[in-house]
Order: sequence, then structure tokens, then C-alpha cells
Amino acid sequence: MKPPIGSHAMDTRTGRVGIVMGHVGPYLQLRPYGGGREWDADPGAVRLATPAERMSAATACANARSRGEVP
Repeated sequence: MKPPIGSHAMDTRTGRVGIVMGHVGPYLQLRPYGGGREWDADPGAVRLATPAERMSAATACANARSRGEVP
């Protein structure tokens, strides 16, 4: 089952949490939690992110912004 658009998903191949932006061809389009460039992910390597993974991604984004980095 593909995660629905707007859900938070873990790309197990990259270890990154992203927001599902769309389903294009055989891939899922994921955008990094804090924004940025989308990437294509294999649906077989994507699952819904756990609450802990979502919190970790949010914390990393907030820390990067406080340092003046663009996530």
C-alpha cells in the first residue's frame, strides 16, 4: 500500500523522513520534512514514519533553522 499524499513517510533506502507529495509512475515523490527539493522513492522501500521519526525530523529541521542553515 502506498502512503497517502500528505502523510509522513520514511524512505528506508536513504533513512530520510519526507512528506508524500505525489505518486508519479512507479515512484513516490517525497519532500524533506522542513521543505526543499523532492526526491523519487521506491514504494517498496517506503513506509509510514513513526511518531519518533517524525519528531526527530522536526527537531533536526528546527535545529538547522536556528543555526541559519537551509534544510
